[in-house]
Amino acid sequence: MTATVTAAAPRAGARPAPMLPSYRFELVKLLSQWRIRLLLGACWIAPAAFVAVVSQQSTLPTDTVFGRWMNATGWAGSLVVLGFSCTWALPLLTALVAGDVFAAEDRLGTWRHLLVAVRSPRRIFLAKGLASLTVILLLVAGLAGSGIAGGLVAVGNRPLAGLDGRLLAPSDAATTVLLAWACVLVPTLAFAAVGLLGSVALGRSPMGLLMPALLAFALQLAQLLPLPVAVRMALPSHAFLAWRGLFTSPVQAGPLLIGLAVSLAWAVAATALAYRLFLRRDFTDLSYDGSGRRVLVAGALPLTVLVALTVGVLAGATPATGSGIEQVKLQDSLATSYAHLYRLQTRELHRPDVTEAQLGATAACDKGGSRVVDQGPGNDWRCVVSWHLPGATAVGTAIYQLDVTADGRYVADGDGPKEVNGYFQVRTPTGDAPNPLWQFDGNVDLLTSKPKE
Repeated sequence: MTATVTAAAPRAGARPAPMLPSYRFELVKLLSQWRIRLLLGACWIAPAAFVAVVSQQSTLPTDTVFGRWMNATGWAGSLVVLGFSCTWALPLLTALVAGDVFAAEDRLGTWRHLLVAVRSPRRIFLAKGLASLTVILLLVAGLAGSGIAGGLVAVGNRPLAGLDGRLLAPSDAATTVLLAWACVLVPTLAFAAVGLLGSVALGRSPMGLLMPALLAFALQLAQLLPLPVAVRMALPSHAFLAWRGLFTSPVQAGPLLIGLAVSLAWAVAATALAYRLFLRRDFTDLSYDGSGRRVLVAGALPLTVLVALTVGVLAGATPATGSGIEQVKLQDSLATSYAHLYRLQTRELHRPDVTEAQLGATAACDKGGSRVVDQGPGNDWRCVVSWHLPGATAVGTAIYQLDVTADGRYVADGDGPKEVNGYFQVRTPTGDAPNPLWQFDGNVDLLTSKPKE
């Protein structure tokens, strides 16, 4: 007992252990666990195998953003992996790494030995935090690199169609894909900080390990609801979706920057709370088993206040109101995507090329008939796209059924005429090819606000 008290409050002149050996020791401890080694192997191998196999199938994951392009370009597979990782993999990985880094010492009863060896609770916290961060970065790098490699080997380095229909050259696609993976590191750090907080506050209790996963699940349910824009963007999970704005022109930078700032604030706040709780802990209590009240008062309550403050700031600083899904914005987005993809179809059919300006595509959208307000998410949007070819007197029209989700993503499903968008393949001089106008994804910028026409 005396040795434990002395370690927790070192005598004057007792120098703490150097930081670098402490960090190296914690990193080796993490990497020596079979669970961490298994995760590293899975992250560096499984995405490549998944992308390579699925890209060769006739049935693609069209319910996932960029899933319908997996057999057209190698860059789409990495984005499918990114979408899955943001939904499930990254929160779970942070839980298994950061959510257990302090709790493991409680289960093994090794706090006394660690404190005697290091002689500084501050350096212990910093070393464990940096070791966890290093392992998480290795896991994310594996997911990104493996997914990209699998796609390029299986399909090739080909252009990628963005969420506005614009075709990205292979070099531009590579840059944007890597930037998207870099952006999701920030919300990953926010969930890792929540894992540190749970691991410190709940000790050996398994609830500390589950905190990032439970938080991610709760936020996913919240993102499905038609929340006001300010509330949606105040959640730390918003940046897991905002990377989609990188694949439009112009880039939807507002939601992405807000998402990154909110996630960074969560990462700093949760880490600071975990640090404060760790330094105030009584290491002489060998039966410490965490405290639910401690989590509520010192963890959940401050983070809830942070959300409320963020909502207030965003509500006053952003022009968007309501769900952010408006008729005018949806029409503009659909017309822009249609014009770009029409040119892609024209090249596939080897027809004379036209520009977007020559097409002059416009869209008229209605939600659920005349008795329903034309705004908000839903699968009852019906749109008619009109365009005009140079030298032709008739105006072309195409019908689309839109399924718009609460986060601004929509799927446009072609409903005729058949020769334009009513079938999933078009007959080209070199054989059948996917019809880019049959179904495509789009993304509405929830933050902007446009006057009604």
